[in-house]
Amino acid sequence: MDKIRNFVIISHIDHGKSTLADRFLELTQTVPKAKMRQQYLDSMDLEQERGITIKMHPVRMNYKLPTTNAEPHKVGRGGRGGEASATYQLNLIDTPGHVDFSYEVSRALACVDGAILLVDATKGIQAQTIANMEQAQKQNLVIVPAVNKIDLPQARVSQTKTELANLLHVAEDKVFEISAKHDTNVEQLLSAVVEQVPEPKVALQKPFRALIFDSKYDPYKGILAFVRVFEGELASGEKIYLLSNKTEGVAKEVGYFSPELVPQKTLKAGEIGYIATGIKELGKVRVGDTITNFRLPSSTKPSETREETKSQRASISNFQTKVEPLAGYKEPKPMVFASLYPQNQDDFDVLKDGLSKLKLNDASLTFEQESKEGLGRGFRCGFLGALHAEIISERLRRELGITIVVTNPQVVYKIINQKNKEVSIYSSGDWPEPQQIKEAKEPWVRLEIISPNAYLGGVLELLKSSKAAHVEQLTFGSERTLLIYESPLRAVISGFYDKLKGVSQGFASMNYEFLEYRAADLVKMDILVAGRREEALSKIVSKEEASSEGRKIVQKLRETLPPQLFSVPLQAALSGKIIARETLRAKGKDVLAPLYGGDYTRKRKLLERQKKGKKELKEKGRVRIPQNVFFELFKG
Repeated sequence: MDKIRNFVIISHIDHGKSTLADRFLELTQTVPKAKMRQQYLDSMDLEQERGITIKMHPVRMNYKLPTTNAEPHKVGRGGRGGEASATYQLNLIDTPGHVDFSYEVSRALACVDGAILLVDATKGIQAQTIANMEQAQKQNLVIVPAVNKIDLPQARVSQTKTELANLLHVAEDKVFEISAKHDTNVEQLLSAVVEQVPEPKVALQKPFRALIFDSKYDPYKGILAFVRVFEGELASGEKIYLLSNKTEGVAKEVGYFSPELVPQKTLKAGEIGYIATGIKELGKVRVGDTITNFRLPSSTKPSETREETKSQRASISNFQTKVEPLAGYKEPKPMVFASLYPQNQDDFDVLKDGLSKLKLNDASLTFEQESKEGLGRGFRCGFLGALHAEIISERLRRELGITIVVTNPQVVYKIINQKNKEVSIYSSGDWPEPQQIKEAKEPWVRLEIISPNAYLGGVLELLKSSKAAHVEQLTFGSERTLLIYESPLRAVISGFYDKLKGVSQGFASMNYEFLEYRAADLVKMDILVAGRREEALSKIVSKEEASSEGRKIVQKLRETLPPQLFSVPLQAALSGKIIARETLRAKGKDVLAPLYGGDYTRKRKLLERQKKGKKELKEKGRVRIPQNVFFELFKG
């Protein structure tokens, strides 16, 4: 165990995590130079295209500590210097930096014993730097600080180093100065990980227990569970048991990431690896569940007989009660909700299966089935932010090969009808006629925002514009303020989180919890495109905000919809009454371009024919709204 180190790289987005991981792979010769490419661990096309890490990526590296670091005064804990020539097993998890994927980071931190905290010398400490550091400290991880990009001319190395040292309450000489791009001081940083990060505290003699921190679907091996083993060991071919769902399976294969899957005979305590469960039912394997090996106290193995006796079943039951589940993960709270619909309803089952498989790979995604008039059946999905929603939709489109319509965000409302019966409304398509409504209620939440005092004015203006009600304001530390407000949930999910990040330059943080349903004057606002109601754009709004909200949507539509061959009226309506209108001008086509000279009557005939054609198109034509338009409206 003293030769194993489990650690992560954490930082704000675009501070150089993936580049540093590349240098580690080269330094440890985990990936041959001939196969090496930039951002090697970012395996998805979307990650390569956007230059961001979306998923955490585990990898095992073998590293021999340089003999120059063998002096006792440079070694972290008790005499490791004498073992400097030994080979160490380094289990690295590269994590995302964007706030929308913070749940990936929290799961990775629960599986390791140390973290490299990386800060860009040109940008300094930013929002996710602090957020990730606080998460790592809550897990009692050893933090190895490093300032990256010291080679750039605009780098503020000394200032950034001082800020980072003060943040962590360590001496400045404990902060490494590196350039991941040019491999400057990278080996010294990796050696420090070996010396400072403790070996895993494990118990090999206890029953096997492993925590699932991620998973993905394999059509041949079933669901692959990515695990950190805390106790015992598991051999390939052994029976396994998932404690949360009480599901049995067989470890068809066990192994580690290099970063490709590498099978081995056993997985032992302290290691990070994968288990091919053989389970193909989506939903049976969940992130945060505990896997144990299904061993009976008797000498008879379960695999030796198909029929179990009563005594064996009793022994199994006793064994299950003795094995306690490991502490799992706190369920993430979706910040943004939207509905996904297949453009072709024949693709509904394909979309359902795709969402279930993505849920395996992205535990922060939530979804439930719903239906809308004009769109058919789809799914109401919860996301951690606008980028998260965009990435999920794009992954579904690419991986499933189907076209998806993304609707405006919604919440669940309660309606008291004329018969005093309470009805839940899950979409604007279910909204009844005004005369059928006795009372409408909407969900309210308690909103907690922590903001640096420098951005407090902008945050307060945002809360005022969102109609949130002030409850309390407290000093939080020397330079931050805790704001407690109560707000309608619909105001929170409609781009509020992204606006908060914008006015605070990413430094403000937000949390909310459900309070109750409260009475509200709500109406359904329809959006008409070329006289046809687009149910996907319909929205439930408060009556006093209907006009401004309607103008905002039709103006945004005019800016984002591609021009058509005919002019398109864009309208917002309440109960059939138009409250806002814009016109999308027709796309011009020069029908006279092929002509040179000639009689004017010939030109006039062409213009009249064009005019007649546009009139017919306007009467019969239908505007198809591209998917990117929904995204633009969705972002607000």
